[in-house]
Amino acid sequence: MSLKVRGLLAVSIGTVLGFSLSLGSAVLAERQDSERGNLPWKEARLLAEVLERVKRDYVDEVDDERLMEAAIRGMVANLDPHSSYLNAEEYDEIRISTSGNYSGVGLELGIAKGRIVVVAPMDGSPAEDAGFVSGDVLLSIDGVPVDSSDLNDAVTRLRGNPGTRVRVAILHGDSEDPQSVELVRSQILVSTVHSEYIEPAIGYVRLTHFSETSGADLRREVTKLSALAGGHLEGMVLDLRGNPGGVLDAAIEVSDAFLNDGLIVSADGRVPDASFKLVAEKGDILDGAPMIVLVNGGSASASEIVAGALQDNHRATVVGTATFGKGSVQTVMPLSHGRAIKLTTSRYYTPSGRSIHRRGIAPDVVAEPAVVAGAGTDPQLTRALDFLKTQRVASSNTE
Repeated sequence: MSLKVRGLLAVSIGTVLGFSLSLGSAVLAERQDSERGNLPWKEARLLAEVLERVKRDYVDEVDDERLMEAAIRGMVANLDPHSSYLNAEEYDEIRISTSGNYSGVGLELGIAKGRIVVVAPMDGSPAEDAGFVSGDVLLSIDGVPVDSSDLNDAVTRLRGNPGTRVRVAILHGDSEDPQSVELVRSQILVSTVHSEYIEPAIGYVRLTHFSETSGADLRREVTKLSALAGGHLEGMVLDLRGNPGGVLDAAIEVSDAFLNDGLIVSADGRVPDASFKLVAEKGDILDGAPMIVLVNGGSASASEIVAGALQDNHRATVVGTATFGKGSVQTVMPLSHGRAIKLTTSRYYTPSGRSIHRRGIAPDVVAEPAVVAGAGTDPQLTRALDFLKTQRVASSNTE
């Protein structure tokens, strides 16, 4: 199977099975069920009865669409913590997060002290060009006040087609006087990879999550770091702390970038496409230079695939604390009217055959975070660098 086969959030074609229920047709439905053995008509009739009772007797009138959506959400969510129903807005958010780009103004927003605030403007975005900075308070969008309890609404309203305009009112810095700024939306590239040349011949690369562009972005950043090192890095730290995962293809590409051969991950599921084995292709971009993978309890899913692949293939030393422990694969299946379900379709295993589900990956070297965070304080990174230097010396002595 090719490296571009599936994603943890891969989009696949879904078939919508529609059926109508009525108590009057129940006998026919049950007869058809006994002949085909497919649809649980008795249980479906129970659902129809419950819906009818709620519509008739609930203290407040309830919209049909709201009732059905709630029923579907409950059905899918009850399967496991990672399966869910996605309405059109939620599905759109997933597509944006996995594609790595969208059209908007480039503001990363959050909620602080009951207000919607700017976490950071994205590099090269209209928001950065307009002078937005971390801490700015968002007041209104196109004259309509923002709801501090609904961050998604603000995010959605800031997005739009490239070239369209949006007026934003903010409180900038310590000022108490609102400022009105008009922004022109443009295509925004969401970078998931950040790098730094932290010591001579040593590179540092952090992945915030895995999107469709992460593999290519990683290779580009490592090339830049190698150039700063005179063409060859003598060591690298890959930081996956707090990385919740994302696209499976990206995890495969990142793993494969540091391997010349060997199994990356295997998976099994009920349908043929849910079972697969993915193997690395020749071409280690570090040419075997020592490597550290930093992880913690926030490293999950695709992050654990990368850490497990590099650990089991003895390509990298894993430093930090135990990872989250999510050993399943979700497939996003589109439905009608822009909706979808995210369904667990596979369980995956590291190259040695380990299932890390609910266990996580144990680090080779345990490094605890700082008890109290301070400027420049990162004992896990310090431990990783110290260990990397001893590996680098050993590697140099064996050449």
